[in-house]
Amino acid sequence: MLPKLMQYMDLPHDAPAPSRRRFLIGAAAGVASMGAGLVVGFRPAVAATPAKSGEPAGPLNPLEAYVHITPDDRVTVVSSQFDMGQGSWHGIATLVVEELDADWSTVTVTGGAGDPAVFGNVAWGGTAQGTGGSTSMVSSWQRYRQAGATARAMLVAAAARAWDVPESEIAVTKGLISHHSGKSARFGALAADAATLPVPADVPLKAPSAWTEIGNADRRRYDTAPKTRGELDFTIDVRLPGLLTAVMIHPPRFGATLTSFDAAAAKAVKGVVDVVATPRGVAVVAEHMWAAIKGRDLVKVDWDESKAETRGSDAILAEYRALAAQAPKAVARNDGDAAAALGSAATVIEATYSFPYLAHAAMEPLNAVARGNPDGTVEVWAGHQLPGLYRFVASKVAGTTPDKVGLHVMKTGGGFGRRAVDDADVIVEAVAVARAIGWRAPVKVQWTREDDMRGGRYRPAYVHRLRAGLDADGRLVGWDNHIVGQSIGAGTPFEAMVVHNGVDHTSVEGAANLPYAIPNLSVGLTTTDVKVPVLWWRSVGSTHTAFATETFIDEVAAAAGRDPVEFRLSLLSDRPRHAAVLKLAAEKAGWGKPLPAGRFRGVAVHESFSTAVAQVAEVSVDGDGVRVHRVVCAVDCGVAINPDNVKAQIEGGIGFGLGAILAEELTLTDGVVDQGNYDGYTPLRIDAMPAVEVHILPSDAPPTGVGEPGVPPIGPAVANAVAAATGKRIRDLPFSRGLASA
Repeated sequence: MLPKLMQYMDLPHDAPAPSRRRFLIGAAAGVASMGAGLVVGFRPAVAATPAKSGEPAGPLNPLEAYVHITPDDRVTVVSSQFDMGQGSWHGIATLVVEELDADWSTVTVTGGAGDPAVFGNVAWGGTAQGTGGSTSMVSSWQRYRQAGATARAMLVAAAARAWDVPESEIAVTKGLISHHSGKSARFGALAADAATLPVPADVPLKAPSAWTEIGNADRRRYDTAPKTRGELDFTIDVRLPGLLTAVMIHPPRFGATLTSFDAAAAKAVKGVVDVVATPRGVAVVAEHMWAAIKGRDLVKVDWDESKAETRGSDAILAEYRALAAQAPKAVARNDGDAAAALGSAATVIEATYSFPYLAHAAMEPLNAVARGNPDGTVEVWAGHQLPGLYRFVASKVAGTTPDKVGLHVMKTGGGFGRRAVDDADVIVEAVAVARAIGWRAPVKVQWTREDDMRGGRYRPAYVHRLRAGLDADGRLVGWDNHIVGQSIGAGTPFEAMVVHNGVDHTSVEGAANLPYAIPNLSVGLTTTDVKVPVLWWRSVGSTHTAFATETFIDEVAAAAGRDPVEFRLSLLSDRPRHAAVLKLAAEKAGWGKPLPAGRFRGVAVHESFSTAVAQVAEVSVDGDGVRVHRVVCAVDCGVAINPDNVKAQIEGGIGFGLGAILAEELTLTDGVVDQGNYDGYTPLRIDAMPAVEVHILPSDAPPTGVGEPGVPPIGPAVANAVAAATGKRIRDLPFSRGLASA
């Protein structure tokens, strides 16, 4: 199964991935006419498969290109990246508009899915299409600018030929091509002629000094207004002729399987069309959602729970704590001799941290629409975060081949990692239900909020045991971190990518690459076997490693009698980016200056997805708990393509992370999930959102991630401020639990 899965994802599990530079050097433009318009795209030579060695790659499919310009003067950018609200479509459009000199009022963006040689994620080697790891702008930075520049050059060439003037005399501004003689034309008028011209090679890109869109702090997202007007369609909005709605019945315990069901009472409900078994449970199919839910309540289901998870979350964490006190099963990092350094240290500090399961809790619950067509093809509408994988899985469920499955990439009301699943769960359900009813109508599978909350795929629970040693002069000489928790990658198609020598990279990231200069440092991992399904959650491993390491380093600084900022800086002499954001955040927050009575500060700095972020939190603590009043953040993300969106993502990440550390936890009792909606699982409420300042360090380096790096530092910054206020170190999350035990 795995080799075939990798084949259809184009993820070679034994070959080295091509470098980004090789992709860029190997890029070749392909142009085809689409109607009477111009279509421009790029096919990386490393991903193409020529018929014979030395032959060029085959022609580029015009429907799998990056920029379409039509005679009606519409510029459509086809995004290789999925947009879950993080603004990737706007960022990619910005790259095209910058080089094309297009008019924003003519620009639209749509999701593309198809040949990985066209849409492959460059940050992942360019061989598989997918969105994740805050790589959208990393993957798009070069190729979408090149597409815009090439389209512009061809439009200019078409104008020069039509007007019989030199190309050097032609200007392009906001979609208007003009010559000093007075001749001018919009893009649409020249698109058909431009499509007949040879493709220019090595079209130069603008110098940063000439940018008007990249780095434009005043440019707001193109999709804000249509979202506000309710004009953008999400999967939940899909309406097709004859569309049926299906709701699911999943087993209450993870690992249970369907034995039998009695649907007689459900089928008697007006509007219920059918009740069918699926690979993941039972589906009630109806003419509308209300009938489906009424019918679902009447289905009697028997489950085989002989292999189900029956432990509660408290028991699981207790087991983790016991394991953390033992030797780790695998080693993620081993510098010097941490055991010897700790054994001879003048002062040893120890702490154990626990982290609960966390749900993604996105606003739009999981959903997908599937339709079988008379020609044997199948279409799927959904938030396709991993299109190649989903097409393959959908084809197997449909009993066809991947080339017969078409994907409609929809915008999605939040994802945070939940829609990047190895088994394509909700897509499997939609296709399975549509097939089970004989393809007689399109089917939308719509999970309820409770389905979404209890459907698994959580941020894993973890326990960290940390020890640090100071010498007689207060220098940090030893550090040991033992992490215990489930692997996200083990047993999935991603295992070869993220698990090496028994270490799942996602379990230790942020800890194994700790930036501080500590001569003796070890990081160990014990991976557990629990049947609770887990998945990446916004900022993945750094969701727990940043909290553990950044609160512990604060505790070590206190033991050494050092200022938290000064102590960190003393250990970051060879990490200039970390030091720069830490200094800037401290300066802008007024670190060391007096605060109003009852206010206290805490600081944290962390790198995730190649972006360095420092945050200073200002809090107060009273009988009602912790109140975060202000957060000052400094971020180094390379070139800020859309500064306003960078700030929005960092602000959103702070709110997302703050809600998680204050009150969010997903618990189980006897293997059954306790929470089902936002009343029991409580993301941050709007009145608890602090004032946030985001300061972006100027940079000419290529862009790095921004969708996730704002999340990790907020928890430890707030916890360190609470320690300054109360003297209590919070080691068990969320705070609603940890404050009581501190």
